[in-house]
Amino acid sequence: MKKGQIYEGVIESVDFPNKGRIILPEENRAVIVKNGIPGQRVRFSVNKVRKGKAEGRILEVLEAAPGEIVPACPHFGQCGGCTYQNLPYEEQLKLKERQIKAMMDEAVDGDYIWEGISPSPAREEYRNKMEFSFGDEYKDGPVALGMHKRGSFHDIVNVGQCRIVDEDYRKILKSTLETAGESGLPYYHRMRHTGFFRHLLVRKAAKTKEILIDLVTTTQQPYAGQFDWEAWCIKLQKLPLSGKIAGILHTRNDSVADVVKDEGTEILYGQDYFYEELLGLRFQITPFSFFQTNSLGAEVLYEKAREYIGETKDKVIFDLYSGTGTIAQILAPVAKKVVGVEIVEEAVDAARKNAELNGLDNCSFWAGDVLKVIDELQEVPDLIVLDPPRDGVNPKALEKIIGFGVERMVYIACKPTSLVRDLEMLQGRGYRVEKIGGVDLFPGTVHVETVCLLSRKAQ
Repeated sequence: MKKGQIYEGVIESVDFPNKGRIILPEENRAVIVKNGIPGQRVRFSVNKVRKGKAEGRILEVLEAAPGEIVPACPHFGQCGGCTYQNLPYEEQLKLKERQIKAMMDEAVDGDYIWEGISPSPAREEYRNKMEFSFGDEYKDGPVALGMHKRGSFHDIVNVGQCRIVDEDYRKILKSTLETAGESGLPYYHRMRHTGFFRHLLVRKAAKTKEILIDLVTTTQQPYAGQFDWEAWCIKLQKLPLSGKIAGILHTRNDSVADVVKDEGTEILYGQDYFYEELLGLRFQITPFSFFQTNSLGAEVLYEKAREYIGETKDKVIFDLYSGTGTIAQILAPVAKKVVGVEIVEEAVDAARKNAELNGLDNCSFWAGDVLKVIDELQEVPDLIVLDPPRDGVNPKALEKIIGFGVERMVYIACKPTSLVRDLEMLQGRGYRVEKIGGVDLFPGTVHVETVCLLSRKAQ
């Protein structure tokens, strides 16, 4: 087998997150391909062969998988955002359950209770936040605004009919793209580091229906002085939306990195925050503060976390990697005290405001790296909730967390492979896994949240 060779084969299984496995008897080896589903017969090219392992790229689906459906989204396959929209939702859940359970069975020492994957209350139009990128659909083409093309760093797919957001997002996207095109100003070129338009950030609350719109641009001259901000704002306010615009913002970003970075934000209309409600509590959300992107699904996730943490009366709880303090405030009414730690200062400020907003006086929030901050905390926890970023917990921080010796710990993982890695240390230091369940916050995609309850082994 050599790089560049073309083969045909059937995808026998898909491992997390989207690694399809094709067995080639004639070569006596397996090839891993991405973005397929079990049962598809595909034509693929080999793009990597190393130490007995081979990876390929799907060129064409020759035969659909049994039960495969036509995706509702016309951008499916081009856009890199979704992978499983060609599967009925029940089959998506079964696939994710097989993937996550297989990983956990291998990672967990001994028996544990597997609770399956809880579905998202909304299967489409569930996201409360989207970051759209400016670019072009092909080299030197007209300005585009949407998502990165699957497998491409450069090309952007216009996603005017995206199905994971509602009609308000689609109207705001279309209106902003029209305004950008009419202005004649260039998008920011990722290689040349020149241009003006970079990203469009839209957030909308599922419960309150409030909308925040933020256009991210460079400050490069002469472009910065040529855009008619007032005309864009007026055009947006005239759109027939089902929600209500809470604020329209302009964020400056001259960083060479292809990420949304806040280097100064100006309010053009309204305010720079909006409100969302979860489980009877109210949360103020700013443009860049972390908040679960599926509000209705987050209620399912946090209910499970609250169930796992169990009895909290007269207990001190640490909520580590607390974001805007959502979990802390959900636990606070039934706990003695909750202490949240979060590295993003803006999120900590929001958490403090939200606690005040909800009348909770037994929450405190610290800004800083968990590794350093937990040495400064005056409290000793009875229970700990971990909701770390995708890469999991810093091993040194995990050692300190284990050192508290709490009786129960709940670990919420947005990337189950990080949980698998951290379980090795947790189990090696005296914790056992009681139960694990998943919550599907991202229908149509490869992602899934995983919740794990650990308890201290009896000495």
